[in-house]
Amino acid sequence: MKIARTLGQAVATVTLGMSLSAGAMAGEVNIGFTGPLSGGAALYGENTLSGLRMAVDEINAAGGFDLNGEKTTVNLVSLDDRYSPSQAATNAKRLKQESDVSAVFVPHSGGIFALQDFNEKDNFLVMAYSSVPSITEQGNGLTLRIPPTFDGYVKAFTDYALEHQGNKLGMGGATHEYAKIWASMIKDEWQAKGGEVVAETPMDYNKSADFFTGVSRIIANGPDVMFVGGASEPTGLVVQQARQMGFQGGFIVMDQAKIDEVAEVAGGLDMLEGAIGVVPLSVYETDAAKDFIERYKAEYDKMPGSEAAYNYLALHALVEAMDTTDSTDPKTLRAAIGDALKNMDASKNPYEIVEVTENGGFVTETTLAVVKDGEIVREEIE
Repeated sequence: MKIARTLGQAVATVTLGMSLSAGAMAGEVNIGFTGPLSGGAALYGENTLSGLRMAVDEINAAGGFDLNGEKTTVNLVSLDDRYSPSQAATNAKRLKQESDVSAVFVPHSGGIFALQDFNEKDNFLVMAYSSVPSITEQGNGLTLRIPPTFDGYVKAFTDYALEHQGNKLGMGGATHEYAKIWASMIKDEWQAKGGEVVAETPMDYNKSADFFTGVSRIIANGPDVMFVGGASEPTGLVVQQARQMGFQGGFIVMDQAKIDEVAEVAGGLDMLEGAIGVVPLSVYETDAAKDFIERYKAEYDKMPGSEAAYNYLALHALVEAMDTTDSTDPKTLRAAIGDALKNMDASKNPYEIVEVTENGGFVTETTLAVVKDGEIVREEIE
């Protein structure tokens, strides 16, 4: 990327309740974000936003990028949607009308589907942080799905749990749209492979902190494994309360929740013995991942999760596409994003993604991790 070496303008992040700029200033492009910054999923939203902020800070501190021969900085305009699809749609309309954004990052499937109803007409990219397969299967030409689809996780997690933990599954996932889709798919996969679903008690992870009633109903049916998952923080509370009530089986952790983050809330990795989930970024051994982790920890004084890393690399790729095409046109950027991923600085790509499918999905390998003897161990997927 053609980036100047002089210090430039720092990122201006606007949250709900603050006024939006009326379009980008000269030498500045606006990028939008709508996500949960309050409520039970606030930590998830903030983790996502932190990766975007970090990318914007780096771009601007280096002087911005070249756009038609002009040095240009990035302005990140963020709004709280409280995990509400309707509010996400309202926010996206506002971001487009008042800030003329060419792309809106959104980290929940309900919001993504709501934006897809009008983003092609309103001409902005949906930068979708959700692993629901149908996001990129319905032909929206201005959508990019950032993480891998979860159908690979459903199969791999089911196979491992049935082989190592037992065939009775108690389902206690969240109630938002993404979790419902996950639950439906894992129920079908579990039963198709001979397993028995002994309880189905979805819970509202976004509003509740006391899951005693739902968890006790599941445990009463004697499951070998519990399916849990929403954002990491409430998932940790579900796990903690299950252990406190005497559950000794394993957990299948939906990919939205990250094992290391869940453990911090639940009371340590010992509470998650036998848990199956995606491999946390902290376990990755690549140079790019290690470098990103160190820089993120220096900035935020905590371990980054995949939300931060994926959105960080996606924003760098988006700006790389602007730089190389001399354009902010969403259709042009959508067409250029694959080459941008290949050509961007490797240090800005912690998951080393270099390919985009024809329907707009970043190509990333499916991973599986298990908690064994109090440690997160990466397992090979057959």
